Amino acid sequence: MKHVREIKVALLAIVCGFLLYFGMYFLRGMNIFSPTRTYVGVFERINGLTEQAPVFVRGYNVGQVNRIEYDFSRRNAFHVSVAIDKHIAVPEGAEMVLVADGIMGGKAIELIIPVSEGQAMALASDTLPTRVEKGLVETLETGLLAHLDSVLLRVDSVVATVEQQLEGDHISNTLTHIDRITQDLTVSAADIRRLTHQRLPGIADSAAVVIDNVNAVLTDVKQADIPGIAKKADNTIAQLRQAVNSKESTLGLLLHDPAIYNHLDSTVVSVNKLVTDLKENPKRYVHFSLFGSKDKDKDKKK
Repeated sequence: MKHVREIKVALLAIVCGFLLYFGMYFLRGMNIFSPTRTYVGVFERINGLTEQAPVFVRGYNVGQVNRIEYDFSRRNAFHVSVAIDKHIAVPEGAEMVLVADGIMGGKAIELIIPVSEGQAMALASDTLPTRVEKGLVETLETGLLAHLDSVLLRVDSVVATVEQQLEGDHISNTLTHIDRITQDLTVSAADIRRLTHQRLPGIADSAAVVIDNVNAVLTDVKQADIPGIAKKADNTIAQLRQAVNSKESTLGLLLHDPAIYNHLDSTVVSVNKLVTDLKENPKRYVHFSLFGSKDKDKDKKK
């Protein structure tokens, strides 16, 4: 009866420790009453993986990292032991993949189990093949940060160019040229305004005169006896057609008398023969002219 209080305190401490131990496993999603199998994976780097980290199969928690051992004298220095629920069948060829657990940079083990039938199962404490999958941070470091470096280099070159332009007289020269162009535009606008005020009234008066002349011409055209002129033209054309068709008029005789046509045709043929003979026998006509002149001289002497 003397040590009853001490015994009660000790039992309470044991119960609290037991509840704390099993409560931590419960919060991690592990059932401490279910049997487990242990498998080993060898990694070169574990990228922050810790003991008690979860083990997933297709996103479902099936175990946890039980122990991490290391030997830095080897290239693959880390031996990671995982405890997996005994009811999970792990066939040969299953792979342990080190993956990111959330966006805060935590690590976990993803167990890749091939889908096949009739495949032999891996034994407890077997060493499974491993692989490291890049997380969000590693992807940013290798991808985005590399591009960010090139972008920063370009920004530096642009800033250097701008500073060079500001240090020289390029900006001031450009502003000076813009000022001169503005002044020239102002002068040109004033000249255009002055010419408009000076020439526009005269142009308007000339246009009014032209419009008046056009109106006068249109008035004369309206007042002209267009039907009478057209009738006279029709009568003239009819008389000309009658003269052409009549055989009694001179024009009709020329057009309808075949004797006149034949006479003209024979005359043209004779002329063509004479010209042809003249070209072929020019001496004949020269001899004729010479002898003809001698006979005339003899007649004069007698």
